[in-house]
Amino acid sequence: MSGRKTDKVKANPEQRAWFFYDWANSAYITTIGTVLYAPYLTSVAERAACGFVGDEDRKCTENLSVLGLSVSAGSLVFYVVTLATVISAFVLPIVGAIADRVESKKTLMARLAWSGAAVAALMFFVTGTNWQLGAALLVVANLFYASSIVVYDAILVEVAEPDERDRISSRGWALGYLGGGLLLAINLALVTVLPFGLSTEMAVRISLLSAALWWAYFTLIPYRGIKDRAPRGAVPSDDATLMQRSFGQLVRTLRELRNYPQTLLFLVAYLFYNDGIQTVIYSASVYGDKELGFETSVLIATILVVQFVGVVGALVFGRLAARIGSHRTILYGLGVWILVVCFGFFLPKEQIAPFLLLAVAIGLVLGGTQALSRAFFSQLIPRGREAEYFSLYQACERGTSWMGTLVFGVVHQLTDSYRPAILALIAFFVIGGVLLWKLDARRGIVEAGNIAPAVV
Repeated sequence: MSGRKTDKVKANPEQRAWFFYDWANSAYITTIGTVLYAPYLTSVAERAACGFVGDEDRKCTENLSVLGLSVSAGSLVFYVVTLATVISAFVLPIVGAIADRVESKKTLMARLAWSGAAVAALMFFVTGTNWQLGAALLVVANLFYASSIVVYDAILVEVAEPDERDRISSRGWALGYLGGGLLLAINLALVTVLPFGLSTEMAVRISLLSAALWWAYFTLIPYRGIKDRAPRGAVPSDDATLMQRSFGQLVRTLRELRNYPQTLLFLVAYLFYNDGIQTVIYSASVYGDKELGFETSVLIATILVVQFVGVVGALVFGRLAARIGSHRTILYGLGVWILVVCFGFFLPKEQIAPFLLLAVAIGLVLGGTQALSRAFFSQLIPRGREAEYFSLYQACERGTSWMGTLVFGVVHQLTDSYRPAILALIAFFVIGGVLLWKLDARRGIVEAGNIAPAVV
């Protein structure tokens, strides 16, 4: 089947069910993870440390005591996310090893999702000065979310043939942007308008709860629509527990990874360029606020632009990959990221139009590069080891995602400006792009024992 014809084929019911986990979990990422929870938890921490919150003319200079350490209230959420990231780098490979051995991946994914949604729902009860509860819930919810994504990504290999994966992955990513953006728009309207006499705090808490309920409810669609398939790996012996077999499988995979040099090369390339992507997204609001002088309303509008343009970007990149291959399309995408960073460096202060234009460019390339990276990596995984290798994929992302923010912070500290800090991120896209350019895609797919699609 040619790439051009594949692009026009409609998704089957099982693939459409798979899409909807992107729709479901994106509510957690956008409403909770990206926009509302970090500033809300910071306000709770400031209230505990300084006894006030929400006063723009005052800065909290008092610190919290965390395990005997003095921690700035304003920095608490970043340390919490870092802790969850480090923990997940160790936990996710084990989750992947277990997923490759279970009889029902969809059930494991759904249970992880529902557990994460339950924990996220408890964020509604984070009030007053109870930052400890808020911090603990964020760590646990992030771990459940990341674990469910490992299993979800692995299911892609089961529901889509090699020639279909770019298209299917891109459509799932696009649906995720749409779902996350729709709920975020509703919640931001709630927080802005404050109907029925709601306080800002209560509106935020209701929004957090709505994201958890959205995540839990729409997970029912993939749970009911995806078929169970027997594990394709080696049949485990009866004299070891599932956990023991999973640890053993993980150790073997780490040892055997050197036998798949192209797979390893991709993981290293992804480590760099994805770190650059995540840092751009993470620093965009700070850059817009501190360097360009935009109000919160402009930053919120920008986030929504990225979300909804991301739908188009993911679909466009999926169509392009069907014609020229995902490997080459990702390389083109990294070129666009370099242009995005350069454009960001020259943005004038308090000029909304160029800033929104930058948001459009980010939206177009963000979903496409991430969706195609997921699909391309699926081609480089030995059959029967999908969940475990996707756990390494997630671990590479999460275990090293501090490098970009570290570089950004150090350059800002040395120059006292965010402009050279944002420009320094070009290095991550260049290094990742060079490594990806050296990768022999077809050879890597064959080495993994898979059938290469018509275009790679």
